[in-house]
This record gives sequence, C-alpha cells and structure tokens, in this order.
Amino acid sequence: MLDRHRHWESVYSNRAAEEVSWFQPHAASSLRLIEGCTDTNAHVIDVGGGASVLVDGLLDAGYRHLTVLDLAESALTVSRKRLGARAQSVHWVVADITQAHLPTAHYDVWHDRAVFHFLTAPADRARYVAQVLKSVKPGGHVIVAAFGPGGPLQCSGLDVMRYAPDALHAEFGMPFRLLKHETEIHHTPAGKEQEFVYCYCVRA
Repeated sequence: MLDRHRHWESVYSNRAAEEVSWFQPHAASSLRLIEGCTDTNAHVIDVGGGASVLVDGLLDAGYRHLTVLDLAESALTVSRKRLGARAQSVHWVVADITQAHLPTAHYDVWHDRAVFHFLTAPADRARYVAQVLKSVKPGGHVIVAAFGPGGPLQCSGLDVMRYAPDALHAEFGMPFRLLKHETEIHHTPAGKEQEFVYCYCVRA
C-alpha cells in the first residue's frame, strides 16, 4: 500500500490533472449511467475519483450524498480547489480501496472508472469485491469501467489488467447481476486512444 500511495502522490504532484491519460473534460458515460439508475437522493461513491470532474456533474445534477475516495490526497485536493465552496457538500476519503473502512450497506451506487484494472494481484481484486459486497446496499448499482481487450498493457508506468465484458463481470461473480455493458474509446490528452469497457450490475 505504501508504494501505491507514493506512486499516485507522485503522479498528481508532478503532473497537472488535465495531463494524466485518463483525464476527461466531462465524464459523460459515467454521469449518464448513474443518472439512469437512481435519483438525486442516492448515496454515491466514486472510487478513485481523485481529480475527476464526475463529482462536478453529479453536484450540478442535484446529487447530495456524494463520497469521493482516492489513494492520493493531492488528487482530491485538485477537486476540492476546483469546486470551491461546493466541496463542503462532498465527503472526501483518502484510502486504498482494498483496505478502506467503509460503512456497511450504505451506498446506492458504486462507481469506479480506471481503478480496478490496476489491481493485478488476485488477492487485491478479492479484497476490492469484498468491499463492494459489504458497502453497497442490496439492490444497489455497481458501475465499473476498466481497460478493454484493446486497451494498453501499462498505464502511468504500472502494469494493468484488460477485460472483455464477461471477464470483468466474472471477477465480481453471482452476487452481481449484469444489466448491460458498453465500450468507450477514450481519447487521452496526448491524442492516443484507449478502449474502456463499462459493466453495469445490480447487487443481489
């Protein structure tokens, strides 16, 4: 965990948030999927949300119970500064998702774009799934986006996993019913293309 923490603090300390490869000026797919499955009273957690602008879009849409979790304090600082006074409406958590202390059966929506594919060790993936099972309400929605089969083999200097939709869903297993999946071609700030697979599930 210490090495992961040091790595991501270094990434956000040495590069502007708009320069990292996963940066999106508008988190359109994520926002659409979240808005399509719940209302603004929902408790939503954005895992690895860091400097993402998804929280801006959710606040604009009227969501009031938002948690943003990231391993890097420096990434969360970017979002807090960008949001200004609105940042006080968000619960900010600095933690490794595989070890975070999350409330039980609390979240209506779990969202993760670009964290799960960094978990290359099976034990870390198992801990991640256990966190989802613990903290998402029965009937809650789980939206996870990871690199697809045509995605890169490395990102930010780290090895990553790549998933076809069935393989990504299989990591979570029977407690999660797959409602749909979709593919998005993300254009990085450097002009490269990255294939993302989004899986949208309901927790039993």
